[in-house]
Amino acid sequence: MKSQPVTLPEHDASDHTALSRRKLLLGSAGLTLGTLALSAAPALAAEMKMAAADMPAKTGSDRLYDINTFNGMSDIAHDPTDIPPPITRREPATVRVDLETVEVEARLGDKSSYQFWTFNGRVPGPFVRVRVGDTVEVHLKNNENSTMMHNVDFHAATGPGGGAGATSANPGEEKMVTFKALNPGLYIYHCAVPPVAMHISSGMYGLILVEPENGLTPVDREFYVVQGEIYTEEAFGTPGLLTQSYDKLIAERPEYFVFNGHVGALTEHYPLKAKVGETIRIFFGVGGPNYTSSFHVIGEIFDRAYQMGSLISPPMESVQSISVPPGSANIVEIKLQVPGRYVLVDHALSRAEKGLAGYLMVEGEPNLDILNAPKNENASGH
Repeated sequence: MKSQPVTLPEHDASDHTALSRRKLLLGSAGLTLGTLALSAAPALAAEMKMAAADMPAKTGSDRLYDINTFNGMSDIAHDPTDIPPPITRREPATVRVDLETVEVEARLGDKSSYQFWTFNGRVPGPFVRVRVGDTVEVHLKNNENSTMMHNVDFHAATGPGGGAGATSANPGEEKMVTFKALNPGLYIYHCAVPPVAMHISSGMYGLILVEPENGLTPVDREFYVVQGEIYTEEAFGTPGLLTQSYDKLIAERPEYFVFNGHVGALTEHYPLKAKVGETIRIFFGVGGPNYTSSFHVIGEIFDRAYQMGSLISPPMESVQSISVPPGSANIVEIKLQVPGRYVLVDHALSRAEKGLAGYLMVEGEPNLDILNAPKNENASGH
């Protein structure tokens, strides 16, 4: 059957501001993959500590991104409800995906900021949704104000590099690759320019869903959540513009663990919201680059969990937590029966002390047959 072209909808953000970023003094903007070999990474990290100069935002209708603000600070957090709708067509199509790699200083914590490297000004990048058999046409543009080469490796692609070689772009360049979505499932994509871990830990990751031929079972709400790590020279909670630490990255000693970009992204900014009686689906991934997550929603049990994002294998049922390694993903579904505030965590709970928490706010009438919990003045914890 002949493929029909489809263009994914662009992100619709209501609160935008001119992009204020700091350009890192890394020498020539025309860096190549060889220049960024792992042997050169310590010197690169040292240069990243240098003072930076403010750069104006790019303007114009050709820009693929908008930077939101929160309390007057640029904000790269990805709204977990910002997901394309389920695919209703039953024939393959050519789907165009537009990505722009953007380096931006933005909020990390209440009083701190960080130089993020992003796809389309968000962490994680756009949620890409296609159908098995589709041809995915990826256009990657590296913003002219970038200081680094960037590219994208799709784990859903079959072939060496997942498209990374073809999409490697210097600042100001645009590259393109196409691939056939052969296998249904939920997959990570990420920047693969060496040092790869440095690009990933700076925010360059996202998810692509390849729906099976008959689509997914309908649910009431879908959410997009991705866990990541941030490695800074400064200790957790230090105010000001924080600097990336290559030494801590290689030693796997992050100062921050985050859902959807930064501390508070899924508590203060974008808590997940639903109602009693609804069934929700969470597309969960781990950008990493180093730590496996034991994803858990405190007070809930996953009715179905699609391990490793597989949509061919039957899901596990009645699961308390799921183990998701870096560079992988999972899909969980929950039927909500009791109202209240549920906390999303990695059950390696020390990471909550480094910023890793989210809220699921459920509205509705109490169900005392399921949970009868009188108020307790000594209540603590969740």
